[in-house]
Amino acid sequence: MLHTIALIVENKAGVLVRIAGLFSRRGFNIDSLTVGATDNPDYSRMTITVEGDEVILEQVTKQLNKLVNVIRVSEMDPNESVDRELAIIKVAAKKEDRSEIMQIVSVFRAKIIDVSPRSLIIEVTGTNDKIEAMVRLLRQFGIKEMARTGRVSMVRGTKAVVP
Repeated sequence: MLHTIALIVENKAGVLVRIAGLFSRRGFNIDSLTVGATDNPDYSRMTITVEGDEVILEQVTKQLNKLVNVIRVSEMDPNESVDRELAIIKVAAKKEDRSEIMQIVSVFRAKIIDVSPRSLIIEVTGTNDKIEAMVRLLRQFGIKEMARTGRVSMVRGTKAVVP
């Protein structure tokens, strides 16, 4: 099972390395990791997705809580949170295929952000499932390159992970 963990950490050099090292030393694989500033410049927010059972999740959470620069660790309940991912996909686009690609882009509420004679660059945001579905449809045209952010997640309502 895939778990999403939100961390509030001190915005200091080396914090990311310590957290990644913790996962590496324990033999846990990070499925995705995103890091960015919060509205408070003293803190950064990390969203980590890790695959495993409840025992692995508990071990990871306990180990993260022991790190000095970690302020808060929260598991994101999929029923009580919203998550999104961004993907930028460069797809081969012959003249005869462009209208079909544009229809796919429209259906997924994505955007074409760059056009060249032989390719299109598409930006799409959404759940992992939405992005995977779009990628499957675009493969027939030839995906030249793809960059994905990994999951970011936020608790619904008035609750907050930020201290």
